Amino acid sequence: MDDNHAPLTRYGSLRNRVFLEQALAGTREFGIVADLFSQLSDPTRLRIFWMLCHVEACVSEIAGLMDMSSPAVSHHLRSLRETDLITGSREGKEVYYRASGNEAAQLLHHMIEQTMCITCPEEAERLSDTRADQIALVHDVHEYLLQHMDERITIEALSHRFHLNATTLKAVFKSVYGNSLASHMKEHRMEMAAKLLSETGLPVSDISHRVGYDSQSKFTAAFKSNFGMLPTEYRKEASRAAHGK
Repeated sequence: MDDNHAPLTRYGSLRNRVFLEQALAGTREFGIVADLFSQLSDPTRLRIFWMLCHVEACVSEIAGLMDMSSPAVSHHLRSLRETDLITGSREGKEVYYRASGNEAAQLLHHMIEQTMCITCPEEAERLSDTRADQIALVHDVHEYLLQHMDERITIEALSHRFHLNATTLKAVFKSVYGNSLASHMKEHRMEMAAKLLSETGLPVSDISHRVGYDSQSKFTAAFKSNFGMLPTEYRKEASRAAHGK
């Protein structure tokens, strides 16, 4: 029998025995590994860690997505931070959390996804259904914004109205429409402004309010940046084109 298939109870060479003895003496290192895995014995904590491998989120956003209270989320985050599986950075009054970039966090992330893919098709189906629901909600958000073009509606207000946390709303909107919510709506505002300039005699000040700009100067700057000319110049060009001049 060759060494590769020797019974595991055999020490093998003296060199191997010395190596084993030295490794087994590292009780502290084994303790660290045990503590690391004990943190993930809680399914909820595991879900939070996996989520933070993909997004950066604050306590309230995590609580909204997980349907949990903020204190409960904070408890799990505190445990994950103690083993350096996650890290946080402060922005104003909020702390945004994400998975650490260390080797332990990366290995656990990989292990979780490999295991889920093999043993949890039901979870994958549930996530797929959740994704479909989120996309449907984002379409509703888009339609709502188009109907309220004259208003400047915040992400937080949309999140509250459509019961979708802000981070998820921004991420799903971008995946569906190809750019950020703000950039996408700016395109719609400029298109509507151009239509009103060419098809109506409304003053520029009225048009700027109809497309969500409180300041005519800000609207003029945005319009010029988008079309390369002032709103009044665009109206003249559109009039010449309409009369064949």
